[in-house]
Amino acid sequence: MNFRTLDLNLLRVYDAVMIEGSITRAAERLSMTQPAVSNALRRFRESIGEDLLTRAPRGVRSTAYGEVLWPQVNAALGQLRDALEPGDYDPRQDERVFRLTLPDAIAAALLPPLMARLTELGARARLEVRPLLDRDPRPALTDGDVDFAVGFFPEVVAALAAQGDGAPLRHRRLAEGRYVCAMRRQHPLAGRPLTLDEFCAAGHVLVSFSGRAHGFVDQALASVGRHRRIALTVNQFFTAAHVVRDCDLLTVLPDGFLPLTGLQADLVVADLPIEPGRVRVDALWHVRHDRSAPHRWLVERFDEIGRAQSGSA
Repeated sequence: MNFRTLDLNLLRVYDAVMIEGSITRAAERLSMTQPAVSNALRRFRESIGEDLLTRAPRGVRSTAYGEVLWPQVNAALGQLRDALEPGDYDPRQDERVFRLTLPDAIAAALLPPLMARLTELGARARLEVRPLLDRDPRPALTDGDVDFAVGFFPEVVAALAAQGDGAPLRHRRLAEGRYVCAMRRQHPLAGRPLTLDEFCAAGHVLVSFSGRAHGFVDQALASVGRHRRIALTVNQFFTAAHVVRDCDLLTVLPDGFLPLTGLQADLVVADLPIEPGRVRVDALWHVRHDRSAPHRWLVERFDEIGRAQSGSA
């Protein structure tokens, strides 16, 4: 490859396709036609002599070579953009798309006040929420599939803290709470403190984003040589709450979530007989967005909501 003859506009097209994960959406983002974007990608591939993209069920995804190249291209373009463009971000003019991944319990608490705030500010930004499929969002953030991950990621945050300034991701603490046990009001264990024996003997609905039948509560139980009986594994807290409303199973939810389910009349909560650790909600993003005014602006909105909800707790 001869860098001196490379059309640098091809880098912008490649970056947009990687950000959007779709040639169609990239064409809209760049105000180009789809054939023009496809042609630019072909020219870029021919220039470097490597395949960068492959077809995916919902668009395109990166090849192994592209996974190495794109973060460098994106970071270089971001630095150039920050150097040439004003640092301020006008949310009333910029039709920015922010992609988030977060569990339903946090979405229910965060998105209503966030959208109300964006509407109040006249922001033209659009949010796209992707399902959280794993407790480790680092691959999705690194690959550019999402801009932010918001949730309880204790292992990830600990790993980032250990890496210090060289960590590839940034994180911001937004809220803190605890887990509680929820059950229907007619449950035999309702209305009194739970013992550890009762908790372990009961049937449980486990919320697991990855589908694995082992969560934070199970880790805490294993540390004292105990285990519980998992009758059902689901991937949403809302689903778990609706299931236990109609049968004698228990589920573990973040405190404060019950009012958001609309099931307060049907469910009661009790303290857990074992402490699985505090629920610490963090926003995570890749370092390539550190100098991005739009991303800093959205982090500030996260902070506003976190402070407001902590103040009212």
